[in-house]
Amino acid sequence: MSEKHSFQAEVRQLLDIVIHSLYTDKEIFVRELVSNASDALEKLRHTQLTEKDVFDGSLPLEINITTDETAKTITIADYGIGMTREELVENLGTIAHSGTKQFIKALQESGQKNAGVIGQFGVGFYSAFMVAKAVRVYTHSWRESGEHLCWTSDGATGYEIEETPGQRRGCKIVIELKDDCEEFAKKERVRGILTRYSNFVPFPINLNGERINTVEAIWMKPKSEVTAEQYAEFYKFIGHDVDEPRYTMHFSADAPLAINALLFAPKENRELPGMGMLDPGVSLYCRKVLIDDSPKQLLPEWLRFLRGVVDSEDLPLNISRETMQDSALVQKLNRVIAKRFLKFLDGEAGKDAAAYAEFYGKFSRFLKEGICTDFEHREALGKLLRFESSAEEPGKQIGFADYVARMKDGQEAIYYLVGDSREAIESGPYIEAFKARGLEVLYLLEPIDQYVAASAGDFDGKKLEAADAADLDLSKFEPAPDAAEGEPLGADEVNALCGWLKESLGESVGAVRPGTRLVGSPAMALQPDGAMSPQLREMMKALGQGEAPAVKVDLEVNPRHGVIKGLAAAREASPEVASLAAQQILDNALLAAGLLDSPSALIKRGYAILEKALKG
Repeated sequence: MSEKHSFQAEVRQLLDIVIHSLYTDKEIFVRELVSNASDALEKLRHTQLTEKDVFDGSLPLEINITTDETAKTITIADYGIGMTREELVENLGTIAHSGTKQFIKALQESGQKNAGVIGQFGVGFYSAFMVAKAVRVYTHSWRESGEHLCWTSDGATGYEIEETPGQRRGCKIVIELKDDCEEFAKKERVRGILTRYSNFVPFPINLNGERINTVEAIWMKPKSEVTAEQYAEFYKFIGHDVDEPRYTMHFSADAPLAINALLFAPKENRELPGMGMLDPGVSLYCRKVLIDDSPKQLLPEWLRFLRGVVDSEDLPLNISRETMQDSALVQKLNRVIAKRFLKFLDGEAGKDAAAYAEFYGKFSRFLKEGICTDFEHREALGKLLRFESSAEEPGKQIGFADYVARMKDGQEAIYYLVGDSREAIESGPYIEAFKARGLEVLYLLEPIDQYVAASAGDFDGKKLEAADAADLDLSKFEPAPDAAEGEPLGADEVNALCGWLKESLGESVGAVRPGTRLVGSPAMALQPDGAMSPQLREMMKALGQGEAPAVKVDLEVNPRHGVIKGLAAAREASPEVASLAAQQILDNALLAAGLLDSPSALIKRGYAILEKALKG
């Protein structure tokens, strides 16, 4: 007996939305119908635990998909819970009514745990009409007394239900494809869709008799049940890598969100300078069904080097699994996972400093990028930074925590110097005062480090302070008795020399003053706060943004140094030589600071000074 039904007005509206605008890619219908089939099998599995008499009880819990290029059809069948006549009307003829949703509600009311059902609402079924001329659903309920039924619709005005003898338990959906959708009757096309979206569905998926989903969703298993070899093989599969991962983080959480995550840090950094940024490599799943294989908002951008899977059953899949990138819940996932990974890295750094140093050597710039761009995780990222230090041998790096642990009594700042190399820093004048006082200085040797220090600001309540800052005060720390040699010029003589230098050098300098930080160098250049750093000046040049603004520095002189004493004497005895020497001292100081734009004048002037000295 055949029954004809009209769709509710709301269902007709929904069908129009699904067919024309809800999904961006027609291939999604395969994922949706496979997910529904998985739900039906999960319901049947649960039912078999409590019911003795189940129709076709020996049938395997599996999904069978068949393509037919001649008939231009694709068939998706499961041996799941099946539907009665009333359920066909309720689930396929009523908007957003879902047996899955009712099933979960019943489980919750009975105090049982969620049975791993994928769908939340029933609109996924309607995605079939994006590609279908007509859809036929053959079904038999799990009950022995159930009818053999066929539900048929063209997705336009209504549907028809009739008895069709010989049905097995479950549902078989036969889709007669539109002319422009015949590609979905090709086995290889469907195989690609299944491999991408449904590879980890918990029940076997067979395509034209061949098992497709052979990789286990190990992120859903307890860590104690997964071996190192399984982790390595899964990483190679999902990360498209031949190496084993450097780090593996596997965790589950129930609050604030239900999360199962498996994240890998690769051994090698695949993001090469000048070759563009890596695409996000952590896929988003909901109960083993792919939502997005490259979600841009799932993790902070600076974690784009990670590979792996995040699975959350809390994703609100009420309309389309494609709209999750804008979900507030995804932003919560972002914060929770980033926090957990940073805590994991901190733990690994403490357990094996050498292994962490290898990781840091490859991926430090991602962490530094995070410091500069992500205020929320700045403190946790600060714990992971490593730098060379004046107190350590070349090549060895320490963290801020190591530095703070051995600070001098009364020291309130973490001192650092930015430079192109350790040798450049240690041959310059800025380190002298710190070595003389036994104060440790961190060496920041990469171009981004200037911004890292400015962005970090402080660590554990200790301010990060540049050791070449113009207003630096080290007066509370006495230098070692033998740090400085020779008697200084008298106060009047020094003041007179500084006044003459200021007049002689003119607009090239701001202030000229005697310094208390210099030990073995005659002078040093200091930039006022807010001035463009040498690193930024170099970056502007590299980016072709023209010449940086002219440098105007304060000049500090060392009253104990022989060059300064000689200059004081020469300014009256040999004014011409003294004027050349004053300019040379300034350029030498600019060169040591990385602020000399062109050395040609310095070289030419050096020869002129030598000539006069040799004549003399």
